[in-house]
Amino acid sequence: NLWSADNPDERFYSGKTRALHGTHLSTGDSMWSSFPYLRPMATITHDTLDWYGWDQDGGGVHDVIGTRCDPYTNRLLAGQDYHNCCHSNLTRALAAHSGLDIAKAEPLVHDVLNVFMCTGFTLDTHQYFMKASPVRPGDALEFVAEIDLLGCLSACPGGDCSSGHSSDQAACYPLLIEVFAPDPQAMEGWRPPRENLYSRHHSD
Repeated sequence: NLWSADNPDERFYSGKTRALHGTHLSTGDSMWSSFPYLRPMATITHDTLDWYGWDQDGGGVHDVIGTRCDPYTNRLLAGQDYHNCCHSNLTRALAAHSGLDIAKAEPLVHDVLNVFMCTGFTLDTHQYFMKASPVRPGDALEFVAEIDLLGCLSACPGGDCSSGHSSDQAACYPLLIEVFAPDPQAMEGWRPPRENLYSRHHSD
């Protein structure tokens, strides 16, 4: 999840990102923010998995089609509560960082970029699927922040999502986030993107 560091109402908009770039993201694609701001929040500058492309099943990596695993769907399908799904992990992390209580933090959690996950739509029924990820230790996705950001990351309890999900059965591994200062020469002439210039009148 990504939010503007100055305004949590401005958050990552996976649906618009998908419409502008496609179902899976890689180098050169941006992560766009929600209405009424609609501007690039971050742009991918390097992807060690860009070699993967599309496989024979129609799968690719780094998708913006899956929503995030959540306790509500798990309760609906499995009939039990599970608290370590991505939605709950993100909610707890945001609440802990911001000082908001859980009830106020939860509505700010939104659909995600599924980093490293290998997903697609089945060729026959066009249903969402997940399969074993090609990711290996040392693989990385690098972004440049276009605005000041607050980010939360959840290591999915489904592991590489090739077997179980929303349980403690899958093997999970830690994820590393590193924040770097850009080369000043590389950023020469760069300016943060402005909020969308639409008047917001919604009528003439």
